[in-house]
Amino acid sequence: MRTKAWVEKGLVYLVLVAGGLFSLLPLIWLIRSSLMDMGQIFELPPIWIPDPFRFGNFSEALTILPFGRYFINTTVIVIFTMLGVLVTCSISAYSFARMSWRGRNLVFGLLLSSMMLPYAVTLIPTFIGWSKLGLTNSFIPLIAPAWFGGGAFNIFLLRQFYLSIPRDLDEAAYVDGASHWRIFISIIIPLTRPALVVVGLFTFLASWNDFLGPLVYLNSESKYTLALGLQQFKGMYAAEWHLMMAAATVVLAPAIVVFFIGQRYFIEGITLTGIKA
Repeated sequence: MRTKAWVEKGLVYLVLVAGGLFSLLPLIWLIRSSLMDMGQIFELPPIWIPDPFRFGNFSEALTILPFGRYFINTTVIVIFTMLGVLVTCSISAYSFARMSWRGRNLVFGLLLSSMMLPYAVTLIPTFIGWSKLGLTNSFIPLIAPAWFGGGAFNIFLLRQFYLSIPRDLDEAAYVDGASHWRIFISIIIPLTRPALVVVGLFTFLASWNDFLGPLVYLNSESKYTLALGLQQFKGMYAAEWHLMMAAATVVLAPAIVVFFIGQRYFIEGITLTGIKA
């Protein structure tokens, strides 16, 4: 029986490893192509190990366009967007989960109904509004919405996590004279750190990879983000596959690094349904 169990577990791991490698194949192809010259990329049979390694592709690709400026622009947008989402979504979720006020369920239902509207549906009226305010071609339309709720899904996710925390903690704090603000800062936030990390990761990836928003609101090349810069690079050097793959690898790298740094909290935030003893 023990041998049978080991064999079954080995087969399961074998299937999972094979599936993981198959899923990683595009990423592996991207990285190996970024280290080759044009002649090696499309050789048949495929060459998976570059010979020689052409690290100069990265410096050449990143100096053709001002990717340094694009990186700074993207980082500014991502940081302020994450701050806005974490602050406003956590406060809103606390209000829906831990406070009683008239019309709370109705407002929460309307909030959830907004998730049914695709981004493209509200894009034109939103652009007209920002245009009337004279704030297009700036980072404000990309950052400001994060400071006013930051998305119904994030509020919903945090609310569900807050509901899993026992009410006894709140009642004990009320007895000691704590206010809602004190309970939120001293009790709720420390216990919901994994959920906040999940929301932060979702926001980071969405903002870092956002292409449509900057494409609509930004006109000056000096304000381009990495997504727009990569698209511009593709239009100018579509035939230079080795340089294109090098630029794409650099743009993708920060997202991969951030995910691996926060993956423990990410998994914990997805699976955790109560509080730890």
